[in-house]
Amino acid sequence: MTDTKTSARDRILDAAQTLVTEHGFTGTSVDSILSVADASKGAFFHHFDSKDSLGEALLRRYADADAEILDDLFMQVEAVTDDPAEQLVGFVKLFEQAADEMTKVMPGCLFVSFVYERGPSVQRSDEIILESIELWRNRVLAKLEEAALSRPDLANLDLPALADQVFTVFEGGFILARATGEPERLRRQLAHLRRYLAILLDVAFDPQDNS
Repeated sequence: MTDTKTSARDRILDAAQTLVTEHGFTGTSVDSILSVADASKGAFFHHFDSKDSLGEALLRRYADADAEILDDLFMQVEAVTDDPAEQLVGFVKLFEQAADEMTKVMPGCLFVSFVYERGPSVQRSDEIILESIELWRNRVLAKLEEAALSRPDLANLDLPALADQVFTVFEGGFILARATGEPERLRRQLAHLRRYLAILLDVAFDPQDNS
């Protein structure tokens, strides 16, 4: 038996994510969300106190999904090698291989739709966005710091800034792909990042990998 309350909530969140990514949070009305979601205002207020609470729920769901992707891809590379440098390069490669499909499912970064808008609701949402950014940064930084233990040359690098750069390429790649309408640009940016990290971390290229 279908749980209609749960499905209505999911439809509202799905519609909101699509519209907010396209038009921004301020530029998206509750009525337009309900029209796309085929849901009533009664259903909306059953699940959300206001548009602001919808925005926070939307960001939380997006951040949780982002964290799951992070965990899943790192779990895959950690099962293949114990070398943290190889794990980080392999992580980027897995994301690179999935990039074209991801840009279809996630055509833009939802965080960008909120971070440039200022107001009480957005200020409350800043914590969710910052937590997600810090999660990525800290996971990448941990790999870099582990790699530095066996690679003395890395001691001279600003590893926190490098971790930020990795995140910046990922998020900037989504913006580039969305702005140009060319999803493959994200994959190509990740390919450059992977090769740069491989050189920096002294990780061998796969000779059969010409991507």
